[in-house]
Amino acid sequence: MRILVAEPIAAEGVARLRAEHEVDERPNLARDELCAILPGYDALVVRSQVQVDADVIAAAGNRLQVVGRAGVGVDNVDLDAATAAGITVVNAPTGNTIAAAEHTLALLYGVARRIAAADASVRRGEWTRAQFTGLELRGRTLGIVGLGKIGQAIAARARAMEMTVLAADPFVTDEQAAHHGVELVSFDRLLERSDVISVHVPLTRTTRGLIGREQLARMKPGAILLNVARGGVIDEGAVAEALHGGQLGGAGVDVFETEPPTGSPLLEAPNTLLTPHLGASTAEAQVLVAEEVADQVLDVLAGRSARYAVNAPLLTPETAEAIAPYLPLAEMLGRFYAQFARTGVRTLTLEIAGDLAAFDASPLTAAVLRGLIETSTTQRVNLVNAASLAKARGITVVERKTPDAGGYASAISLSGESRGRSTTVGGTVAGGETRLTRLNDYRLDIEPTEVMLITNHRDRPGMIGRIGQTLGEADVNISAMHVGRNAPRADALMVLALDDDVPPEVADTIRGQDSVLELWTIRLGRDH
Repeated sequence: MRILVAEPIAAEGVARLRAEHEVDERPNLARDELCAILPGYDALVVRSQVQVDADVIAAAGNRLQVVGRAGVGVDNVDLDAATAAGITVVNAPTGNTIAAAEHTLALLYGVARRIAAADASVRRGEWTRAQFTGLELRGRTLGIVGLGKIGQAIAARARAMEMTVLAADPFVTDEQAAHHGVELVSFDRLLERSDVISVHVPLTRTTRGLIGREQLARMKPGAILLNVARGGVIDEGAVAEALHGGQLGGAGVDVFETEPPTGSPLLEAPNTLLTPHLGASTAEAQVLVAEEVADQVLDVLAGRSARYAVNAPLLTPETAEAIAPYLPLAEMLGRFYAQFARTGVRTLTLEIAGDLAAFDASPLTAAVLRGLIETSTTQRVNLVNAASLAKARGITVVERKTPDAGGYASAISLSGESRGRSTTVGGTVAGGETRLTRLNDYRLDIEPTEVMLITNHRDRPGMIGRIGQTLGEADVNISAMHVGRNAPRADALMVLALDDDVPPEVADTIRGQDSVLELWTIRLGRDH
């Protein structure tokens, strides 16, 4: 496959990509150049400057599978457009954890001890020590807004500095916070109690302007504010006013609403320490981030679940390992159901039984929908967009889990009703092989093949032989057979696994036999 690296990343990350695929490093492409060449690539790797917006995604066509963002945020990628196109967006959220945490503390020490201003004074030939009296951090309270990996790393280091650590994070429990030696409080209480506030949240609709005039007014007079997260999380104008007015004692800022921050009011505000987005700028972090995003891109291209997919469910390694053998089964069942039911379905019930029921079923649901929908659309169908494509077609999937899988360790079945007719198909994985185990009320055990012939016929002597003879005369070879019936001389279901496709005239000949009630030719290969 072909991978386009559109911004510089560490050589170690490029080497990982190049070990498995063809890689082109093309930094500094103009926007129209990027749009022109992108249809020739399966993956795109960027950092923060290249804007992967809806127009760029549209220009990519159907080939692009994954966009890798070498960093934490994905502000420069249009997630809605990528999701609609079935493009997985991955990032590297852990590679710069230590670098960002250490830079945050560097800003804190720099502001608390007025390092930059003191340095500039000495260089001017001055020696005004009293002017730069600073603050000791021991015994003071640090409030962390967003207790993710970076927030946790800062908390551990702040505790070693003998600071009291508070955190506000709606996605963290009291127990999780306590595990890191942190007291979990509301955002308002954090503002009121903290001597230092450090924000570590992504830029979203709810976090834009998170620290504004109202929040600054609630903070302790003389408090210090730090932002090594995202520009726009703090209101730069309001922070500048608070610094000029003395409400804030200082601010350390690494990220800005507009970068470079030309015209930002923070440039003229007192007691500030400003850096040019250096949170992840250590040699070690650059290597780790490049390697981490490369691994995510390789996972997607190999058909594996990426650990840090931004627009797909995050799966633990344990879940991914447990579910992986059943994904081909789920896709096969979806493809089989679409042909066996013959009519569209509005509500599809996915039953997951046995050991598999203990895990997140979203990848299985996506695989089922991929099989169900893919034969009727030219769009890519995957874990990223399966739910939205199903919704657009009026299909609702109901997941049902049960610990009882009959005689199997795990099993999957699909059932639905359309035009007054119920259809059920089910299967399992045994000995590493996909097995078809149920069709409607009939139990069976057969390995599916690319072409299968199924008949519902009256159980009469010679029926199997006549159907087999018809196929033989057409040079269609039978590789496996299963016949199920509910009672002697009643209706029977015969499933034939074939080595060859069934010509329409042969299917018509079999269908025309007196005892044949219904016939299906199921084609499971993607090229059918």
